[in-house]
Amino acid sequence: MGSKTIMMGSKPGEENAVEVPPAKQAATLGIQSDTSFSEASKRLCGRDLCSIADLSVEEMAAIMELAHAVKTHPEDFRHALDARQMVMFFEKASLRTRLTFEAAINTLGGNAIFVDQTQSPLGERESLSDMARNLERWMSIMVLRTYSHDTITEMAAYSKVPVINALSDLEHPCQAIADFFTLEERFGSAEGLHFTYVGDGNNVCHSLMLTAAQLGSHCTVATPKGFAPKLDIIHKAIEIAESTGGSITLLHDPVKAVTGADAVYTDVCTSMGFEHEATKRAPIFKPYQVNEALMAHAHQDAVFMHCLPAHRNAEVTDAVLDGPQSVVFDQAENRMHAQKALLLMLLGGAKRISNSRSRGIQARKRS
Repeated sequence: MGSKTIMMGSKPGEENAVEVPPAKQAATLGIQSDTSFSEASKRLCGRDLCSIADLSVEEMAAIMELAHAVKTHPEDFRHALDARQMVMFFEKASLRTRLTFEAAINTLGGNAIFVDQTQSPLGERESLSDMARNLERWMSIMVLRTYSHDTITEMAAYSKVPVINALSDLEHPCQAIADFFTLEERFGSAEGLHFTYVGDGNNVCHSLMLTAAQLGSHCTVATPKGFAPKLDIIHKAIEIAESTGGSITLLHDPVKAVTGADAVYTDVCTSMGFEHEATKRAPIFKPYQVNEALMAHAHQDAVFMHCLPAHRNAEVTDAVLDGPQSVVFDQAENRMHAQKALLLMLLGGAKRISNSRSRGIQARKRS
């Protein structure tokens, strides 16, 4: 079971097909037994989540299964994290991330404490090592939303309690987990799904590629020249896809990328921290706008996805964002359920619900 990857060539417009040799042994997708779920849960307990790449294929499957369980049976987890304390340090503004994390731990029996760092970056007033050594004595878990990914990895290195990346300049793992959870609800399984991302090869794109690879999806990314995902993320996603039967395809042509897709995803053209490039980027990304004409190339029952907030009629038109194919508000809701699963796993509160082992709804047949 191998993956075929199309890498953009060194010359403008050049594309070269690269065949990735089959992996020696394909990873088992999904959770197959109580034992495998239990083993994945034990490995995750006390761990950090700085990157999707921190997770194994089996651990991702366990998180997904648990997310379905907590959404379907919330009453079974209401006291799972009693008296646990979660601190949230945010250098960037937030609506969904902050409120879904707070709601998640509050409904699991714990408590959230929010610290606004938008005016003072972490590590400026006090070293990260000193902060970590204080926080680990009071808190059960830390959630960080930062500009620099190094801030998250450094805090994780010093802290004895788990650290979660709630967005950095490199990745947005919580978003990607919620997004593929949403796809599982819609299609029954992400395995074999044709997932297309159109736009900037940014932090969200990075986490989506890695998650798609872990779940055995066929991920296509279409970006303008000069805005492709980072090479190390591409290589890691390819490595994972080799073991799951997924694939990673990189293109410049948005129409080719979207053709036959089951899911079409886009994000803002200018991420937080790059606002000074907005005027320069606007004409470059105009051909990548997701509109009704572009969506018409996707599968007839394809869904449209966006991590929000959206710049309406910029990267996506109102007709698509508010249209019948859009699942953007399902994604937003599912941030809470996916993050509940993460908190339960990292804090040792996970358990398997016997009648929630079949993830999502019945998958339609995909050609």
